[in-house]
Amino acid sequence: MTEQQPSEVRQAGLKKMSEVYGFDLPNLEGDPFFEVTVDHLFADIWNRPGLSLRDRRLLLLGAITAQGHAEIAEIQVGAALRNGELDADQLREIAVFLAHYVGWPAATKLDGAIRKTLAKDKKK
Repeated sequence: MTEQQPSEVRQAGLKKMSEVYGFDLPNLEGDPFFEVTVDHLFADIWNRPGLSLRDRRLLLLGAITAQGHAEIAEIQVGAALRNGELDADQLREIAVFLAHYVGWPAATKLDGAIRKTLAKDKKK
């Protein structure tokens, strides 16, 4: 049995996911949610012209914070640091700024995610 090569769309999506997260992800063939995520969100939406990767990360951090998803914020904060898109001071400033627009409780979760991620990076 020969191994099937990923389609061009899948390859583009996997490449963009690696760029966004700063590490390679496996191609999970047969997982419908993963396939839509890779083939649509990353191959199409993250590759659209008009916004930089940093711009998209900032928007995503705002949306995640507004929704109170600290666990996802940790992933995005770590990726932003690994990719050199944002530094520690900029991340802290984002939390202060968002507190005024999405509320202190949500921004406190982001600030905690930032602190936790920065502490992990210091230990490395």
